[in-house]
Amino acid sequence: MEKRPKRYNELWVTEEQSENMRLSLRTSNVLLNGKSPYQDILLVETEEYGRMLILDGAIQITERDEFCYSEMMAHVALCSHPDPRRVLIVGGGDGAVLREVLRHDVVEKVTLIDIDEEVINASKNFLPTINVALGDPRADVRPMDAMVYIKAAKKEFDVAIIDSTDPVDFAAGLFESAFYRDIYSALKDDGMAVAQTESPFTDTSVVKSAFREMESVFPVTRMYWGAMPTYPSGMWTYTIGSKKHDPSIPQRETPDNVRYYSKQIHTAAFVLPPFLRDLLK
Repeated sequence: MEKRPKRYNELWVTEEQSENMRLSLRTSNVLLNGKSPYQDILLVETEEYGRMLILDGAIQITERDEFCYSEMMAHVALCSHPDPRRVLIVGGGDGAVLREVLRHDVVEKVTLIDIDEEVINASKNFLPTINVALGDPRADVRPMDAMVYIKAAKKEFDVAIIDSTDPVDFAAGLFESAFYRDIYSALKDDGMAVAQTESPFTDTSVVKSAFREMESVFPVTRMYWGAMPTYPSGMWTYTIGSKKHDPSIPQRETPDNVRYYSKQIHTAAFVLPPFLRDLLK
């Protein structure tokens, strides 16, 4: 076996993914290291995954693998809703999910609410493959508290996508039934809401409670899952609540240029491994 040359003065970024597990990536450049009123913001260039955004020490997005998450957050709900014209995104200030939503020509307007304007600016300045839709004329990007905005919205949206950070500090309320009830009120009579709900290996209690909280509000609640390499354990769950339609059945065509999502993936993602099915019981 060929011996690799030893490197000196190496720079690594390490995320503590659980109390007993870490992920480290070799880093070639620090693009941004700052602090907003809400969180620490770090943006680095990594050898393995390209540019990477880290908030309060937690990996949010990388150039190489974000499509796995962004496509599953956007296209499952948008392809199972028959006519998704108005869409709400909570969080997602980097713009990746927004980019995927706007691949659907039927969408007339997307309202993106992210509390931290500095995250939006960081993406605009340093993530050119991800920020492409932040200036789209169909996008209404608002740096404000989503909980305040949503309380005032009544039956405005066809689909709501909750692209939140982990359930700590100011984001903790985005995983609770009170917030889901406000989302329910903001949706039209056949609306859907989808939320990222963490890993069943490293965040078991979050997966269980988020599903239970969503289920207490929506008449149809399902969980699906997918691969996400840089997130803890590499297996990620999503919980979707619907007022009417079955979200596991695609009703619309797959948009162009997708790299992870397909109709077959859509259907298969709702087939839960027995351990995950038992966890939800």
